[in-house]
Amino acid sequence: MAALGRPRVHLRRTGSTNDRARELATAGAPHGTLVTAGEQTAGRGRQGRTWIAPPGKALLLSLVIRTPRALLSLRTGLAVADIAGPGAQIKWPNDVLLEGRKVAGVLVEARPQEGWAVLGIGVNLSVEALDLPVELRGTAAGLGRPAHELDSALAELLIALDQRLAEPVEETLEALRTRDALVAQRVTWSDGSGIGSGIDERGALLVRTTAGGIVALESGEVHLV
Repeated sequence: MAALGRPRVHLRRTGSTNDRARELATAGAPHGTLVTAGEQTAGRGRQGRTWIAPPGKALLLSLVIRTPRALLSLRTGLAVADIAGPGAQIKWPNDVLLEGRKVAGVLVEARPQEGWAVLGIGVNLSVEALDLPVELRGTAAGLGRPAHELDSALAELLIALDQRLAEPVEETLEALRTRDALVAQRVTWSDGSGIGSGIDERGALLVRTTAGGIVALESGEVHLV
């Protein structure tokens, strides 16, 4: 399968790299097609949230993935954690944390019937507290790398992602479990609360409820208490 990152479309300013990548995927763009941007005006996260990043200080990219494998979002989070360092953790299902603060997010938009997915990634490479809205300064952060390393960080991420997408599921799960930000932590979701108890072989989050049972969450939003 073709390497990730070729062909590449770079946009100085765009609404959303995912939107452009979806257009390319629909038009038949090959596996690995990359869309990057210096600035996004309408970047999206999960649950319809806005992804905010100051121009020139974050990796903003989307990839066309043909015949996507299982655990795509989690594999991607691991690749980001690989370049973020040994202290980076995965907050199921799609966030990367450093010291409890979000430094990256993943948004997968797929059309399984057409055999493709678009993999959107935002990484706060050199974002500082003052670059963020006041309401995010306690929950978001950057990797602490200089802005001139954007290109080298992108190359590192593509290599890490290529490796994570190719590895056996068992290796992915083992790596996820060592970086699980929710294990032994109290969490809540729309239908309940409990203690994070690991990730199962399908990539679902296991939670021990207050009643003592185990619930497997396959999708949705989970919050640390």
